[in-house]
Amino acid sequence: MFTGLVEGLGKVQSIQHQGRDARLLIDTRGLGFEDVAVGDSIAVNGVCLTALDPSAGGFAADVSGESLSLTSLGALSSGDKVNLERSLTPASRMGGHFVTGHVDGLARCSERRRDGGSWRFAFELPPQLSRYVARKGSIAVDGISLTVNAVSGNRFEVNIIPHTLEQTNLGGCQVGSRVNIEIDLVARYLERLMGLDARGPDGDWRDDLLAGKS
Repeated sequence: MFTGLVEGLGKVQSIQHQGRDARLLIDTRGLGFEDVAVGDSIAVNGVCLTALDPSAGGFAADVSGESLSLTSLGALSSGDKVNLERSLTPASRMGGHFVTGHVDGLARCSERRRDGGSWRFAFELPPQLSRYVARKGSIAVDGISLTVNAVSGNRFEVNIIPHTLEQTNLGGCQVGSRVNIEIDLVARYLERLMGLDARGPDGDWRDDLLAGKS
């Protein structure tokens, strides 16, 4: 489990393809990741991976073919910067929201513009994910916990302050860039629970809510 508060920007040192799978070597020098141990969970651009062969200079992680095809990790190249976050501990501050590291899909950046001293980003979601996103709700973009500022159809907007832009890979995000999206865990379970309660396993609870039923 993660918070969506990025601890630092790592750098892809190399990608070793192994059939459909791949092994990533991530450079973490200067980030304070020297205590990473074999088996630790680390979110890389929001994807939960298992640390292997840790050293003072970084760690390796095996990525399955499925993860490569369903997330932005498959498009990484040597030298790319990636958001890194180690998993929660009992003493961790909960400053973002609960993030599992299980990516729900990819979104495309459709707009990037100045908004006062910050930047406003707009992303277009796959239609099947848009219903889980609400104004002032939480969403993880490449593992970054963000607050949704506006929603319209399958498009949502977020406001990025300069600090976040500098400390994460959003600084390099441009129109057309694809990012990993994880919807709020609460929304995912709410739909499942309400759907089973109101209409059965294949029902749509939203129709009942709109009709004023419970």
